[in-house]
Amino acid sequence: MLPFVYLIVRAFDASDLAWQLLFRIKTLHTLFNTLVLTIGVVFVSILISLPMAWLTVRTDLPLRRFWSVLGALPIVIPSYVGAFLYITVFGPKALFQQLLEIIFGIERIPSFYGLSGAIIVLSLLSYPYIYLIVRASISNIDSSIEDSARSLGRSSFKTFLTVTLPMLRPAIAAGALLVALYVISDFGAVSLMRYPTFTWSIYQQYQGAIDRSAAALLSILLLLFSVVILYMEQKSRGRIKYHRSGAGISKRPSLIRLGQWKWPAVIFCALVVSFSLILPGSVLVYWLVRGISYGETIASAWSTALNSIYASGLTAIIAGLIAIPVAAFIVRFPGKVARLFESISYVGYALPGIVIGLSLVFFGVRYGGFLYQTIWILVFAYIVLFFPVAMGSVRSSFAQIRPSYEEAAKGLGRSNIGVMYSITLPLVRSGVIVAMALVFLITMKELTATLILGPLGFKTLATQVWSFTSEAFFAKAAFPALLIILLSSIPLAFIMYKNRALRL
Repeated sequence: MLPFVYLIVRAFDASDLAWQLLFRIKTLHTLFNTLVLTIGVVFVSILISLPMAWLTVRTDLPLRRFWSVLGALPIVIPSYVGAFLYITVFGPKALFQQLLEIIFGIERIPSFYGLSGAIIVLSLLSYPYIYLIVRASISNIDSSIEDSARSLGRSSFKTFLTVTLPMLRPAIAAGALLVALYVISDFGAVSLMRYPTFTWSIYQQYQGAIDRSAAALLSILLLLFSVVILYMEQKSRGRIKYHRSGAGISKRPSLIRLGQWKWPAVIFCALVVSFSLILPGSVLVYWLVRGISYGETIASAWSTALNSIYASGLTAIIAGLIAIPVAAFIVRFPGKVARLFESISYVGYALPGIVIGLSLVFFGVRYGGFLYQTIWILVFAYIVLFFPVAMGSVRSSFAQIRPSYEEAAKGLGRSNIGVMYSITLPLVRSGVIVAMALVFLITMKELTATLILGPLGFKTLATQVWSFTSEAFFAKAAFPALLIILLSSIPLAFIMYKNRALRL
């Protein structure tokens, strides 16, 4: 609640001019831009992530392990880095246009800036939020339900549409919510794509005006927009139960043969991986090689990498652990109080990092002096920002557990704590691990809160990349940017290969 309290305090100090800014036509136009961008990115992300998750878990897709790991890696690319890399390839007079001019004589291509470019970039970088959660959910579905549908004459495709897809609805909704909130709070990609959104307006108000109350009012409006999105996600879940209600034994699913669709499926996965990961990675390697050839050093990035690992690891562990009781309460005791807690937890993720950072500066200076300028207030800011990422994954895992399992254990004399350790935690383990991985990945690339709250002399890979790119030293930024991808991909690859719930 700290960011919300901070915004309210600033709003009470707002001048009449700041209130007039809130009701201008330009503000409504910016709100419309944000809405269109959010819907577009969520829609495209679902179109990418849903078939890819199903193909890599339930089918005999060639190189399934390869595609499953690479399909999740774009999540580690910071939006401001990804946007710049795509612009260097598809922007005006960039590499792609030069290639077309040489081969076909085409001297001009449609502009990559604006809404279309922002949707493409943000979708390619954010679809793994849905992909990872849906993939974990598919792995937990009892395949005997699908086998029953096929035994009654349904084809594999109809079984997916009528049985599997409805059971995936909470996971899709949780991932879509994360993507939507990520989009409305993003600054890096939309600023480089020159597409004005609320976050861009808020940053301009904070940087360009002495009176920050106008930015606080815009942040409150952005927060209300996020609450509407959260309400729609809650309504989409409804009161449907997603666990099996009858008796039976869960079994490991058999792989569905793709047949003539095998190679189209491979082409689809290859295109997604190529545009979301290989293309930006290749451009980064180009800048790295170019920098080394001109004598750039990479030694300074190693100590910065240790700082990033330490802060991201602490945040991932704490956020994953505290998500367990919160998700359990929301799923097992639904009601107004649970919905209120859930809505409050999304406050931080819906706001730009600069608002979270300034709110904790406000708190630290006045009430938490012993925490101010320490690593712990930075980790606290990360948890405020990214706790919904952990809770979304853990909550979808709780939703698929039959309450009768826990009730049976209690009937046999187990205490509530005993049931949690012996029944509940093993069943939600895959969701918790995915939650920690997601938080670690996102924390590795967080920028604005780190710039504001980081202890003196404490630099992360994200801040190092930002400082170099802001001065157009792209060759210097290449190595720390590649380290973000490499260090984040190691735990993600380990989880995708070794975790029992996600194994292939």
